[in-house]
Amino acid sequence: PQTTTAHADDGSRILPGRIDDSLPFYPLRIAVLTVSDTRTMETDTSGGTLVERLTAAGHELAGRAIVTDDIEAIRGQVQAWVADEGVDLILSTGGTGFSPRDVTPEAVKPLFRREMDGFSIVFHQASLGTVGVSTLQSRAFAGQIEDTFIFCLPGSTGACRDAWDHVLGLELDSRYRPCSLAGQIPRLRHVCA
Repeated sequence: PQTTTAHADDGSRILPGRIDDSLPFYPLRIAVLTVSDTRTMETDTSGGTLVERLTAAGHELAGRAIVTDDIEAIRGQVQAWVADEGVDLILSTGGTGFSPRDVTPEAVKPLFRREMDGFSIVFHQASLGTVGVSTLQSRAFAGQIEDTFIFCLPGSTGACRDAWDHVLGLELDSRYRPCSLAGQIPRLRHVCA
């Protein structure tokens, strides 16, 4: 088995773990949601970064959308993907800061069955190495709506890159040990135990 350790840009250790190459890789079907009043598919570098990263890792893009910073618009798209059996997991970018229009937490958290408190902690540790204490301005969070996991990231391209490279890329890889979130995806529970 190959041992890997993620490092922040300053070289500090973030997340120890290992990819066990003797195990099969199971691609997840991931939808990407951008929350923005101004971005289009052509200008959405944050969503584009997530799409590039997840497909390069071998996962499938299950859907991509841009909605405005509006609680009902955000909820509507998230609920549609939760109801879609072709979507295993949702990544959202945008609306997690403190400007008056940032309402992603208010839109999504009421839908949660469970909150993943540890994601915010690990994300902020990774982000600290890149943007320093400015990471405090992010309300990044994650949780589970019915059986679908959702990770809500800041709208900056750098934050999406940090989240994928230092946290999600490993934790969503079915070969990652000591355990991968892939084993909690309903269609993979029997193969990723």
